[in-house]
Amino acid sequence: MLTIVKADGKSEKELLKAFESRSGEVDRTVTAQVQEILEQVRLRGDEALDEYTLQFDGALPKPFEITRAALRAAADGCEPSLFAAMEAAAANIREFHEKQRQAGFSYRRADGTILGQRVRGLSRVGIYVPGGTAAYPSSVLMNALPAKIAGVGEIIMVTPPQKGGADPNILAAAYLAGVDRVFLAGGAQGVAALAYGTARIPRVDKIVGPGNIFVATAKRLLYGTVDIDMVAGPSEVLVVADETASPKYVAADLMSQAEHDRLASAILLTTSEKLALETDAELERQAKRLSREAIIREAMKRFGGAIICRDLAEAMALSNAIAPEHLELSVADPEALLEQVENAGSVFLGHSTPEPVGDYFAGPNHVLPTGGTSRFFSPLSVDGFYKKTQFLGYSEAALRQNGEQIMAFAQAEGLTAHANSVQVRLEEAQHAAK
Repeated sequence: MLTIVKADGKSEKELLKAFESRSGEVDRTVTAQVQEILEQVRLRGDEALDEYTLQFDGALPKPFEITRAALRAAADGCEPSLFAAMEAAAANIREFHEKQRQAGFSYRRADGTILGQRVRGLSRVGIYVPGGTAAYPSSVLMNALPAKIAGVGEIIMVTPPQKGGADPNILAAAYLAGVDRVFLAGGAQGVAALAYGTARIPRVDKIVGPGNIFVATAKRLLYGTVDIDMVAGPSEVLVVADETASPKYVAADLMSQAEHDRLASAILLTTSEKLALETDAELERQAKRLSREAIIREAMKRFGGAIICRDLAEAMALSNAIAPEHLELSVADPEALLEQVENAGSVFLGHSTPEPVGDYFAGPNHVLPTGGTSRFFSPLSVDGFYKKTQFLGYSEAALRQNGEQIMAFAQAEGLTAHANSVQVRLEEAQHAAK
């Protein structure tokens, strides 16, 4: 199942070409379809939303909005062990994200100038949550709780209508996370309703949450009309392992991401050829008992592999070039190796920290940059739900002291009206002084 190569400057590059090709070109057919949906919802609001709901979901949901009482009922009816797990995870997520809180600041200079920055939560945020087989209550917690901590005024959730309403575990998570309103609307049309607002769905300032290619394309096209978290691609994991790693654990962790999607990527960088071979054998053994074996096998065949590196320094150089979403350091001293990480969405330290610990429970966010974008994007955090406003106030004395230098900039840039707005004040001050 595992393609194994030795790093020689060429073989590893050939293997990684497949990984890089996953993003590919934007699907123009999907883009055209989504553009039409967005435009119709923008122009016709709920009428278009209902038409697309009938077309794609087969029926209009009743009720369209899930009441707070229904959310509470879903929480009360949730399987007790699952709800207890969600409560524990929510506590961990809150604890971690509370440390990301930011405060504004202000200060005065000796000349009386006042400067500062205000930090406030966004007024309204929309969360998209997939339904059906891709119903992830963990995503509700990971998206809603940081928004709550940031002080977002209102959190609106949309999720595709299912037979019987919506996935009850998603509704239970929404209740637990403090989501304010929940609407049964899915696909690009649900995203459009959040971005533009309709008579029934309020317009939001930012849209977060995972979705299929139509949802991801809608978010990408709407960026600028609203803010978004990121355009996420297929999931990926990269494991850096030395001879102390367990092939059983490494194989299990590679498959935990490969089962997401046939486009998912799972790569092993190791200093031990023995580990690579034993991991391949473990993949074959463990895959046979997993429900998504076919998906795992296709993902591993197309976008998986193992690279034998000369040492951990070479492995880390490759890892930083790949810039993975999830990076597992399955080595004897992971904290020492952490210092060499330059590009990664989230780093998992040691043999007892499999990637699902971060997906569900530990506290750090599982909304992570994919496709090499951890070179410049960061995980979803409280900071993503803030808006910052700076302020400044000059005293008359400060303007007199600095006015000539300000005008020098304006005149150099040919903006005489800029210079004039300072000049008239300086002239007025000179006249008053006489």
